[in-house]
Amino acid sequence: MVNAATSETVYEPVPYWAKLPHPMMFKEATSVAVDSNDNVYVFNRGNHPVIIFDKEGNFLETWGEGEFVRPHGITIDADDNLFLADDDAHMVEKRTKEGKLLFRMGEKGKAAAWQEGDPFNRPTHVAIQPDTGDLFISDGYGNSRVHRFDSEGKHISSWGSPGSREGQFSLPHNIAMNGSDKVTVADRENFRLQTFTTDGEFVKQIHSHRPIAITNGKGADTNLYVAEAGPPPVQEGVKRLGRRVVVMDREGNEVTRFGNELGGEGHDQFIAPHAMAVDSEGSVYVAEVSYTAFGSQQDPVREVASLRKWKRVSG
Repeated sequence: MVNAATSETVYEPVPYWAKLPHPMMFKEATSVAVDSNDNVYVFNRGNHPVIIFDKEGNFLETWGEGEFVRPHGITIDADDNLFLADDDAHMVEKRTKEGKLLFRMGEKGKAAAWQEGDPFNRPTHVAIQPDTGDLFISDGYGNSRVHRFDSEGKHISSWGSPGSREGQFSLPHNIAMNGSDKVTVADRENFRLQTFTTDGEFVKQIHSHRPIAITNGKGADTNLYVAEAGPPPVQEGVKRLGRRVVVMDREGNEVTRFGNELGGEGHDQFIAPHAMAVDSEGSVYVAEVSYTAFGSQQDPVREVASLRKWKRVSG
């Protein structure tokens, strides 16, 4: 296990990392997670919803065909079980790494009332408390809420409401543990990260450019990794407005960042970062909804890069 990144840490993109067998395709890789063996699980919107690679990008396995509506978020627990958030199915499932369903939170295909706070209306992501196994779920597109469940999927509590004040949300898109007693939420359309106790008490907020993804380092790496979405159309083409990864400490102080100053299809660029994972070597995997943001708007419509690996090469 590596130590936390510093201002001296260098990351480099790994071109053509994922060796995806023909004729498989991601369409777009919406989320990514790494297990205890550094195998990489890609939750995607192609015909093979869960595709698994080793850390060198070699294809290992796939499962889940026909079982999901719209893949959105994936998280792996200490036992290498998966938590899969399907936003349009309004559910979060716990599955083994082989794909066996262990339990489901939410009724598949049945949404809770829009923006009224009950689980779920288009949930997005799961964070797992390391000591208790409690689950913190951001909910999401059709709610402005964080829900806490126990390790068996029983609802404990919820907090949040629509708005821009402390403790309110405008699309809580991703969530991560911040130590063992706090969680940090990517409050995307409020351009901020909000940190709470695990009981939902507001702690602090910091500005971030449309924070869309947040994840933890592994082991001794106590940093948080935040991916920022791109600018609104009126600012398209302006440098240094999102489409990058920011590495920060648990207080929100920036340690370093990587990604080109402009978005694009280059190996060092991002189109639409959406989710992230970090492996035991400190390398970072970024999943992008690049088909929705870019590929679907091309003539002809085409799939574009949606999964990138940035290798931690020094520091």
